[in-house]
Amino acid sequence: MVKAILFDLDDTLLWDKKSVDTAFRKTCELAGEKYEVDPAELENKVREQARSLYASYDTYSFTQMIGINPFEGLWADFSDPGEDFHNLHELAPVYRKQSWTRGLREAGVDDPKFGAELAETFPVMRKENAFVYQDTFSVLNQLKDDYELLLLTNGAPSLQETKLNLTPALKGYFDAIVISGAFGRGKPDVSIFEHAVGQLKASMDELLMVGDNLQTDILGASRAGIASVWINRDGKVAENVQPTHEIRNLEELLPLLESLKKR
Repeated sequence: MVKAILFDLDDTLLWDKKSVDTAFRKTCELAGEKYEVDPAELENKVREQARSLYASYDTYSFTQMIGINPFEGLWADFSDPGEDFHNLHELAPVYRKQSWTRGLREAGVDDPKFGAELAETFPVMRKENAFVYQDTFSVLNQLKDDYELLLLTNGAPSLQETKLNLTPALKGYFDAIVISGAFGRGKPDVSIFEHAVGQLKASMDELLMVGDNLQTDILGASRAGIASVWINRDGKVAENVQPTHEIRNLEELLPLLESLKKR
């Protein structure tokens, strides 16, 4: 019987992809107003440059281990304790500026000063566009009295806390919050799942991991021996990693839990 539920944060409860896409679109539209540049093309160029630069730094292996993606690096300040986060904090302003300046250049505009302006605009746009899925709060409201709830998220603590502060009502639903950057390893590493379980009263066979990412949430849960629920909103096909259960949206978790009670 399920007594506790572990929830992923980004693109499970928070609609992070929409937030990032919106921030990119609004920032790139400013470039379209100043220069004859296609905002969509500029976005693609900046994303390409960001990915390439991100992977070229010595910090890349750490960000992979913790689970911090290139676009989070475009608005995070990484003001967290530890040498690795200190290095990211020092690197972040340069990374942001280069990503946007090089993206602009690839789109036909050589204006480093304006690239720096766009680099500072993107974090503002991201913070102004914090989206939550429509069913997030209604589902959590129906679960909070009957289950232990734990938030298990990859990322830098300062950035994940910022995301939660932008949607402050979320925090109150959880008995515990585990962030990979504070723990030292991210999903799918088994150790962070074991650490999370240690925060709960429920035992391993009474848990359910709910998340959107097969390679982190579902794979990690499988390795740790925890039943999983994959939120597959985009109708993807599961390859290599097989979830215990699959739903199309968060609301479908409720009838699934009811059916598990009867087994």
